Amino acid sequence: MKRTGEVILGIIGAAFYAFLAVIGGSAIWLKNNPDLVQEALDQSPEDLGISASELAATMGSGGVFLVVSSVIAIILGVVAMVLLRGNKKPKVAGIIFIATSVIFTVITFGGGIFAGILYLIAGIMCLVRKPKQLIEE
Repeated sequence: MKRTGEVILGIIGAAFYAFLAVIGGSAIWLKNNPDLVQEALDQSPEDLGISASELAATMGSGGVFLVVSSVIAIILGVVAMVLLRGNKKPKVAGIIFIATSVIFTVITFGGGIFAGILYLIAGIMCLVRKPKQLIEE
């Protein structure tokens, strides 16, 4: 049985997690450029009550968290897709997809919800789809 649908959903979900990693990388980049953050705060019409260095440090730590969690989610998705190759272990792949989707949606506080939904659908498809059995008469 071909598992093309599950693999495609896994690839798209991994692409969404890669997008989150890029956002995290951008936050890390802003941490290393506090002058740019200060300039943006100076142009803001409202006072946020936080200094540019504090904002940059907070964004940097959040960025590191996003990058690390996204890379782990991508790796787990690739592992699940490898397990699907040749229909070797679809149950294990489904469990990995579902666990990854739930855990990383929760720990990113909903930031990875779209990728999580795709991984969840792929995981459910892995667990539910059964190979067709030929009936011999």
